[in-house]
Amino acid sequence: MIDIRKVSENIYEIPVEGGMKVPVRVYASEKLLEKMKEDKSLVQAKNVAMLPGVKKWVAVMPDGHEGYGFPVGGVAAFDLKEGIISPGGIGYDINCGVRIIRTNLNYEEIKPKLKQLVDTIFRNVPAGVGETGHIKLSIGQFKDAVEEGLDWAYREGYAWKDDLESIESYGRLENANLEDVSDRAIRRGIEQFGTLGSGNHFLEIQVVEKIFDYELAKFFGIESEGQVTVMVHTGSRGFGHQIATDYIDYFMSRFRNVVKTLPDRELIYAPFESEEGQKYWRAMACAANFAWVNRQIITYWIRKSFEKVFNVSSEDIGLNLIYDVAHNIAKVETHKVNGGREKVIVHRKGATRAFPRNHEDLPEKYRSIGQPVLIPGSMGTASYILIGEQGSMDLSFGSSAHGSGRMMSRAAAKRSYRYEDVIRKMSERGIIVKSTTKEGVVEEVPEAYKDVDEVVKVTHSLGLSRMVVKLRPVVVIKG
Repeated sequence: MIDIRKVSENIYEIPVEGGMKVPVRVYASEKLLEKMKEDKSLVQAKNVAMLPGVKKWVAVMPDGHEGYGFPVGGVAAFDLKEGIISPGGIGYDINCGVRIIRTNLNYEEIKPKLKQLVDTIFRNVPAGVGETGHIKLSIGQFKDAVEEGLDWAYREGYAWKDDLESIESYGRLENANLEDVSDRAIRRGIEQFGTLGSGNHFLEIQVVEKIFDYELAKFFGIESEGQVTVMVHTGSRGFGHQIATDYIDYFMSRFRNVVKTLPDRELIYAPFESEEGQKYWRAMACAANFAWVNRQIITYWIRKSFEKVFNVSSEDIGLNLIYDVAHNIAKVETHKVNGGREKVIVHRKGATRAFPRNHEDLPEKYRSIGQPVLIPGSMGTASYILIGEQGSMDLSFGSSAHGSGRMMSRAAAKRSYRYEDVIRKMSERGIIVKSTTKEGVVEEVPEAYKDVDEVVKVTHSLGLSRMVVKLRPVVVIKG
């Protein structure tokens, strides 16, 4: 049994006990909290609170569920000198993230050509395990891409200038160095730019269902219900996964004395300022940049697909990037801790940055209003665009939920649902589903996830981020 106490509406706390150095704050409704109690989410959060240099409290977002080491939806900040960096606090899919693109089109305009558009995108954006992309790079070009991120993509013609202003950290972490990445990781990643992958990754054509704040929506280029958007959810593919695997193995062998002291060996870490910690920090940055470039090249092919189907330039269609957010990442940021402002290394494992207006780390374009926050639903359910609020800085180191949160394993979903039934239900709701495998569809059935509306409601009520637009899918492309 875990001692968890209600602090206020939708805020719970696990007080310091045993080896914990700080408390755990859980942001959830009673319904969402009950789901967290069914797996190891809260135990994992307590374990994180035992790590060296941890600050203030460990936060669990409303979509929290069991993960590797850290719970998914877990946020923790560590002192730069006394603290650590942990691959389990970032995840295997480094910088798995979401981006959303608006268009000038409405649903009625695309409906007659929807099947042609789906087929064209499906050809241009390969999906599935191990799929390779249409772009072939030399080792030198790959090095430039993962060290320079979106700067490389813009120089090579895959990005518009405005895209760089519409991405977290402008789509580039400066400390990336490919020398800290294994040859195996490079081999896995070099042919995967512009690919979607599998699992919960997706590409959706969506329609604006409801606008909560017309002024902010207009700032994003969203002006009416029925307007068409495109959402992309994917990450660093085999490249990031191999980097995580390599460094977990490296830390396990290098810090055997640490492993013996951990409440869970999946929390293996290196001191942040150690040589080992800095090597992983630089390799992680390569994977983060890879993911931003990957999503950018997918955007390039989305634009080309719309151009081919509608015989109009993507500029005329208005395929402008609204924003791209990372989850599964660590960042050095300044936060209020113990009454003062400190630089800390913030781990976000399945959590999205949600900085409010006037924050110095926001791209210039969004400083006057705050950071767009993207919370996608599960296959066939709603997605949301929100805006970062001050509450995130006070409660969660500038963080928000990143999705609906899984509550049924993939194996359980396959036992419980049939492909034909899932496709039929999607079709009855006017949703086209296109996937490389039947298993990929059944594993991601909406019933396997928590209620995204409930997650967003809690997020909004706490002031972590505020609802702006609700979207519904009309096309889901999966691996």
